[in-house]
Amino acid sequence: MIDFLQQFDPVTQAFIATLFTWGMTAAGAALIFFTRTVNRKLLDAMLGFAAGVMIAASFWSLLAPGIEMAEQLDQTPWLTAAVGFMSGGIFMRLTDKFLPHLHPGLSSDKTEGVKTSWQRSTLLVLAITLHNIPEGLAVGVAFGAVAAGLPSATIGGAIALAIGIGIQNLPEGTAVAVPLRREGMSKRKSFFMGQASGIVEPIAGVVGALFVLKMQTILPYALCFAAGAMIFVVVEELIPESQRDHKNIDLVTMATMIGFSIMMILDVALG
Repeated sequence: MIDFLQQFDPVTQAFIATLFTWGMTAAGAALIFFTRTVNRKLLDAMLGFAAGVMIAASFWSLLAPGIEMAEQLDQTPWLTAAVGFMSGGIFMRLTDKFLPHLHPGLSSDKTEGVKTSWQRSTLLVLAITLHNIPEGLAVGVAFGAVAAGLPSATIGGAIALAIGIGIQNLPEGTAVAVPLRREGMSKRKSFFMGQASGIVEPIAGVVGALFVLKMQTILPYALCFAAGAMIFVVVEELIPESQRDHKNIDLVTMATMIGFSIMMILDVALG
């Protein structure tokens, strides 16, 4: 895979990698063709697993390289990490506050963001789409960082990040498609809406790669920004959603640790 991607420029690499992550979202949504519902324990475990992957990716693939790059560029590492990380979280908080959306599993009166008359299905898709933005951005920034030629950024690490995000996108596609199917939407339309939530990732990936290629001095900030945005998603959405049924907390906790371990192994082995 590394040899295949190395023949392309960083923007194309990011685009190919985020097409994969989008495809994994579609694969999760495709479960709707085989079942109308998904066992709650299984879904909670999948969401917990996704949280573990994103936490590990935020450190090994984004924060740690960002801190190393800040040192290599004679910046103040702790300040760069803190500013970038908090900026990512604040950006997601503002987007979460103003963009109309509805988290899966909640009733229509729990819509967040500005008031709107949009359909419930649209709001459900927007909730997952919102959280896919930092994932696509993170992959794009990671591939753009490789082009900077700094030793802390490797194409293996960028690929590991894309694989990890792709794995955790499976339950996200399912989390959109299954509720829509349960509410009476056709299988085909439920699948279409589920996979559509991931379409933003190739867009964000290309934007992220282009951005850091044009402004390499802010690359450490961009990596830490993506880490902050991803941690916001984990704490604000994935963990609360996975633990809504208190009977499954122990299962979710172990699934989170397994997801963290797998992402850590991927990043250390490939990076």
